[in-house]
Amino acid sequence: MKHSLLAAAAALALTAPSAAQPAPAPAAEIPSPGEIAAAAPAKDWIAIPASDLLVMDLARDAVGKPRRVVIQLMPAPFSQGWVGNIRKLAAAHWWDGTSVNRVQDNYVAQWGDATEKKALPEGLAVVPESNYVVSGRAFPIKVVLRRQNRKDAYTGAAIPRLGWPIALDKGSAWPVHCYGMVGVGRNLSPDTGSGAELYAVIGHAPRHLDRNIALVGRVISGIEYLSSLPRGTGALGFYESEAERVPIASIRIATDLPPADQPKFEYLSTESDSFAKYADARANRRDPFFIKPAGGADVCNIPVPVRAAK
Repeated sequence: MKHSLLAAAAALALTAPSAAQPAPAPAAEIPSPGEIAAAAPAKDWIAIPASDLLVMDLARDAVGKPRRVVIQLMPAPFSQGWVGNIRKLAAAHWWDGTSVNRVQDNYVAQWGDATEKKALPEGLAVVPESNYVVSGRAFPIKVVLRRQNRKDAYTGAAIPRLGWPIALDKGSAWPVHCYGMVGVGRNLSPDTGSGAELYAVIGHAPRHLDRNIALVGRVISGIEYLSSLPRGTGALGFYESEAERVPIASIRIATDLPPADQPKFEYLSTESDSFAKYADARANRRDPFFIKPAGGADVCNIPVPVRAAK
């Protein structure tokens, strides 16, 4: 396919424009969304504090390669009761020796205590269901997206805001289940989960879960170590034997790691002009491969760019 694209590009380059039609702009003048993000000035990038990074080290793979998954925790005002529990669980090293015990195709990878018998640390909050949403007036931030990029099939509007995919409706706001988002496993309502059982979305965005389960973060590095795992053969993708489960060596807040081992990341500010250009390019692809711009994009198709920081 690559050779075909190169040949097509060469043919276009050799075709002389007609007098009635101006020559198309050179490909270099039509940047892709990734190129727009890469060209964003340093002032448009926001450093993620190490205290907001949850670092999960899985057992090494069959050839001894490390498998590290880095999760950015949800900022205030969202899901802070559950995030507080997660911090306590990590500080207690509670997840060490647990496992990834569920991988359901086109849905989620889930981890925690497969036996459901491991005692939880004291002092974990019981968070009410009302905390699935917050007041939409809690964070008045400039919205830089065009109207067609705010439309949403599930609610009034959904936009990247404060660096996260957020839905808005009738004065309320809540985070959205996009690819890579991390949520809290729970039993039937009114149980809301403690944060000990977590999952990451590894398939098409399951938006029906919005406002029904707490979202507490997103995977910003190492999603491949979860999405590529063998699918569970049990109900809902649960592994049926201990041998199938993927052991977790440790889960820590990054500030509890040695300084040299602390990951560093930054994200493109969703309130910046650079992000507005990036989002418009996601909705209206103008780079040479594309024939017809889509004219819009849902919130999960405008992932917030994240990059490793020096």
